[in-house]
Amino acid sequence: MISHVLPTYNRAPLAFERGEGAWAIATDGTRYLDLGAGIAVNVLGHANPDLVAALTEQAGRIWHVSNLYQIPEQEKLADLLVEATFADTVFFTNSGTEAAELAIKMVRKYWDHVGRPDRIEILTFEGAFHGRSTGAIAAAGSEKMVKGFGPLMPGFRQLPWGDMAALEAAIGPATAAVMIEPVQGEGGIRPIADDDLRRIRALCEATGALLVLDEVQCGMGRTGRLFAHEYAGITPDIMMVAKGIGGGFPLGAVLATEAAAAGMVAGTHGSTYGGNPLACAVGAKVMQIVADGNFLAEVNRKAALFRQKLEGLVAAHPQVFEGVRGQGLMLGLKCRAAPADLVKASYGQHLLTVPAADNTLRLLPPLNITEDEIAEAVARLDRAADSLDA
Repeated sequence: MISHVLPTYNRAPLAFERGEGAWAIATDGTRYLDLGAGIAVNVLGHANPDLVAALTEQAGRIWHVSNLYQIPEQEKLADLLVEATFADTVFFTNSGTEAAELAIKMVRKYWDHVGRPDRIEILTFEGAFHGRSTGAIAAAGSEKMVKGFGPLMPGFRQLPWGDMAALEAAIGPATAAVMIEPVQGEGGIRPIADDDLRRIRALCEATGALLVLDEVQCGMGRTGRLFAHEYAGITPDIMMVAKGIGGGFPLGAVLATEAAAAGMVAGTHGSTYGGNPLACAVGAKVMQIVADGNFLAEVNRKAALFRQKLEGLVAAHPQVFEGVRGQGLMLGLKCRAAPADLVKASYGQHLLTVPAADNTLRLLPPLNITEDEIAEAVARLDRAADSLDA
């Protein structure tokens, strides 16, 4: 018989009842060091007191009014995002998938608005993950994502990841947009080179195509900058944000320039829950903490320490690991063993990790993880690798 919860996940036999910072505590009381952070969501760890206070205060005031009315908490968070980024305007969603859907709609509406409704093709890249809606899976295009869900939304063309020659051949006067993750998460913690991102920006400017960045996983301080594209010194026209922005509370956003959003007038998009007072109160507190320069400097310092220790781990277990990749605290261990086996071995060491494509194990700890916790995490990974070596 089918389970009461639709069985679309291969769930681990673990259940957690509470958390403290970088630790998740199972129903049997076992403490697990969490290097997954809810898949890059809990940027300030579990039960962060600042976020608990922000949520509790807002919960005692008002939870939901809908977007039929002005929402002061939403306006506060939008102001923080606009002040810190390229954007002129923000639309709030509940998830990264919803953000991807709006980004696609915004691209198409832009070209309709400027009198080119035929300009609909969006170029995307192999290994991408933009969510699991019909539009998002059409954008990614992988067989794993799309099999059985056809016919797919037209208007997307997937290119080989990192192949600038293929992009230069594909982009042209009919291209509506280029959509790319500055660092692929599900695709295996694969950063695009800064020079390539600058070249993509230049190609978009030369052809008029919009540049859409998906920073759902790599944004909100994860790479040591507030957003990963800052390393390349470029700005997008549209950007999708989610995961870390709510620190664990469901929240996403689409950031855009005034020009890119020009077609999105009243009635063109909406959300019942998107940008509700609870989510935005938490999101504003996350922004106030994570966007601080001192906080980001600490992320980079701890990321360098973590990476150094992981390089030593790779050297100690050449039969298990191939190398370290990523930026900031968005790190991946390229594996010679199956990542699923390493995830399972890590459970035995009371450590939580996340598998990804390209034979990669993702390490996505809270951004405020301590040095001692980093050392403990690597020690537990070492013991997990020992079990595979054996």
